[in-house]
Amino acid sequence: MWGELIQEIRVAQTGVQILFGFLLTVVFTPKYAHLAHTDQVIYIVTVVLGSCATGALIGPVSLHRLVSGRRIKPQAVRIASRLTFVGLVLLLTTMTAALLLVLRVATHDDWVPWLVTAVVAWYLACWFGVPLWTRRRYTTR
Repeated sequence: MWGELIQEIRVAQTGVQILFGFLLTVVFTPKYAHLAHTDQVIYIVTVVLGSCATGALIGPVSLHRLVSGRRIKPQAVRIASRLTFVGLVLLLTTMTAALLLVLRVATHDDWVPWLVTAVVAWYLACWFGVPLWTRRRYTTR
């Protein structure tokens, strides 16, 4: 189970690290100074969420390194799995906030919250709905 978990984390880590790296550069662009206060707050919240998501998704790697050889693999897998789940939830919120910010700045339209809500519903369906449905449908009793 540990090997599968690490493979899953690699996919999520890459995405969150690229997103977080991009977010860190935004504050240094000339456009940032001209953002509305609300958009600056959304940006700050997005960066903090991205930082937390990065920490949660890198945490299992550190956990593995620090407990390796201590004969607590079942506990380590369980804790790493929980950290990964938290990281995915934080990644979902980071992507939601980033999408909200980008669409607010790009369009200034009233339909932005509706579009963001639709995308979040899609994320929830893909990341949690389909896996939970599959688990329930195909798990033997």
